[in-house]
Amino acid sequence: MQSFAKKIKPSIHHSAFTLVEMLVVIAIISILMSVAVVGINGMGGKGVTSGVATAESIFNEARTVAIGKSLRTCVLVAKTLDNTPSEDLRRMLVAYEEVVKDPTTGELKPSDEQDPTKLNWTLSSRAVLLPEQTFFSGLFSMKSHESASGNLDEISSTRFTGTTKPAHVGTYYIYPFNAQGICAPIGQADGQGMSFIIGNGVRNNTQSSTAAPPKVTSSAKKDFGGFVIWRNGSTSVFRTPDQMGSKVKALTPGDKF
Repeated sequence: MQSFAKKIKPSIHHSAFTLVEMLVVIAIISILMSVAVVGINGMGGKGVTSGVATAESIFNEARTVAIGKSLRTCVLVAKTLDNTPSEDLRRMLVAYEEVVKDPTTGELKPSDEQDPTKLNWTLSSRAVLLPEQTFFSGLFSMKSHESASGNLDEISSTRFTGTTKPAHVGTYYIYPFNAQGICAPIGQADGQGMSFIIGNGVRNNTQSSTAAPPKVTSSAKKDFGGFVIWRNGSTSVFRTPDQMGSKVKALTPGDKF
């Protein structure tokens, strides 16, 4: 008797996504897109963080030069540049006071003038720029931070000694240090430091900062930062918008700074 084995045909399995798998993939893609958007929105904050670090190094340089030369120094922040408006509120310089000849002894010595805006200044180093779309705020930076009072003093590039480069011609905000590296501007309240505040924004770079001041972007106040320069020359970085003052805290997209 002949037996026949039953032949079993191999089943053909077609792989495919189930509905659950497709939903999981869609959910993952949505999460990744959300993370990307958050990252893009936070790019301005990175510029501010980098700008604060750059500015702190400039202030440290000014203090070091003051102590090393036993002369008054200053940090200059461009307010309006005649020939390079694209660098308004972004260009920073360090300078030290010009020494003058004593009419009696003929010796070179620092000027007796106390007002830093009436001194002549020699540029100490090359200019440094804040990151793109990161601007200094002359509106929020104060001579006495804790009392939120005292607008920063300003000087003209006509106070620069020697031949001034065309790129440097303009008006500057000034942060002065004395020959001991002490930050003590004229008219500052005792025990209070000067503030340095920058923010991420947009402006028309073909016009001066006076005609076209920077404006807050959609990221608003989270993209602002800075520090206080205390009397001894040390700095304290702001950790929250609250520390920068009520004006910064109240910022909304489109506001000027």
